[in-house]
Amino acid sequence: MDFDLISVLSIIGGGAAYAVLLLIVSFRLAALMQQCGYRGRRFLKWYVSKNNLTRKRLSLLCLALVLLTALFNVCFSFLGDKYANLISAAPVLLLFALYLFSEKKYALKVSAKNSARLVRLKIADGILICAFSIGLSFGLYSISLAVGAEWFALLRFVPVNLLILVLFAVLALGNIVMQAYERPHNQRYIRRATRELEKSACVKVGITGSFGKTSVKHFAAQMLAEKYKVVATPASYNTPMGVARTVFEQGVDCDIFLAEMGARNVGDIEELCNMVKPTLGVVTGVCEQHIETFKTLENIKLEKGKLARFAEKCVLGKTVSDFAAKCALVEGVDFEIENLNCTEAGTSFELTIAGDRIRMETRLLGENAAEDVALAAALCHLLGMTGEEIFRAARKLQPVQHRLQKIEANGLVILDDSYNSNIEGARDAVKTLRLFSGRKVVVTPGLVELGALEEELNYRLGAELKGLDVILVGETLVMPVRKGFLDAGGDEEKIKIVPTLDKAQELLAAQLKEGDCVLFLNDLPDMYL
Repeated sequence: MDFDLISVLSIIGGGAAYAVLLLIVSFRLAALMQQCGYRGRRFLKWYVSKNNLTRKRLSLLCLALVLLTALFNVCFSFLGDKYANLISAAPVLLLFALYLFSEKKYALKVSAKNSARLVRLKIADGILICAFSIGLSFGLYSISLAVGAEWFALLRFVPVNLLILVLFAVLALGNIVMQAYERPHNQRYIRRATRELEKSACVKVGITGSFGKTSVKHFAAQMLAEKYKVVATPASYNTPMGVARTVFEQGVDCDIFLAEMGARNVGDIEELCNMVKPTLGVVTGVCEQHIETFKTLENIKLEKGKLARFAEKCVLGKTVSDFAAKCALVEGVDFEIENLNCTEAGTSFELTIAGDRIRMETRLLGENAAEDVALAAALCHLLGMTGEEIFRAARKLQPVQHRLQKIEANGLVILDDSYNSNIEGARDAVKTLRLFSGRKVVVTPGLVELGALEEELNYRLGAELKGLDVILVGETLVMPVRKGFLDAGGDEEKIKIVPTLDKAQELLAAQLKEGDCVLFLNDLPDMYL
């Protein structure tokens, strides 16, 4: 036995073929890296978390591969080590096929977007996997030659299966390697968009907050469109890259440019302000959302407050009204909500803006909707719309998709609040659910990105659900919710835990009847389940 040409080609071929199988398996991990915003640290934290089912399934696959390939090598040892090694490839192919088939049961809730960046990451990941697979195969073959033991020759390629356990680390390494290209590439793209924004004469508006910013942007865009040409960042595009995409896909030939501004880390709002250079701003409010990265509520306030300090005038929500006193450059627009009336058909209230009193009627649901519409109306007032124009525009407002959106189907009422992941919005959604008749069910996996407060706030969420039927989805966050529910006096018979959203839907299909109402609260991406 030696390093002859046939042996070398066999090792390269076998290592490359195994790398292809590993790469196919790692496609799911790449999609989850995308869900993590290509933040390697966030991805690694997700992967090593105690209840990560993806990691557990991969570990089980690895164990099965090691045991079966070793067994096949031993069983066919009478044919010699080379043939035994070749035959042991059969269970490898079978197990990978079974694993990929079983993974269809756990289809990603947030499908991977085959962007150019994801394709580049997959290529880098494939190259690294191939290098590790072939390199490890050569290393094990060399050790086998050095040891010279027949048993080692039989089992020499079995350890290659252990690569499955480090697929996540290889992907994270590939992500790090690609940063050398991605960061300057993204910065060039952002700088081009910044120049386009600077050249445009449109009024730039920044909208931020721990909650409600997408809804306020959505409502403001609809209302302002009655009088102006408006461009707004779509969906939840709230990063520099999201703003840049909006600039190049929709252009800036408009009267008003609305930029949603998200923040997970200190400096994010400042970066967006330097890019957009908003003259007007809206800060919807602050709560514990993203406290995992900001560490304290005060840090979140300081970061959101950067928009208030940057903009010439700023509309402030009730939880950040103190910004007006702390920031010398802020001119808050006085507005007040009175005679609020929330029903299952919509929301009405009286809104006072700078002395004007407007009766607002919308088909939107919940107290938070009134606050969001009021913030949008205050911005419209700042931009020159009259009370009558604001009233007419508000009556036409459509709900934001997946944000306490009412859907009627087959005699059931569905409240789709699946994009809500903060405690303030959750309370409002549950309060709105209680307005409906019939059986009332909440489907939720809990709230995320709350750092040290995660257990406490999910416990409080559970207490809010007392008296309702509850289906908890997943394993990661549900136990504090369940405990809060039971400690508040909730009926144990009314709370169920299921592993996936599909199982929750099966349970609903078996139990619901016409007239019942279901609230889908915070339908989390796969990385949180």
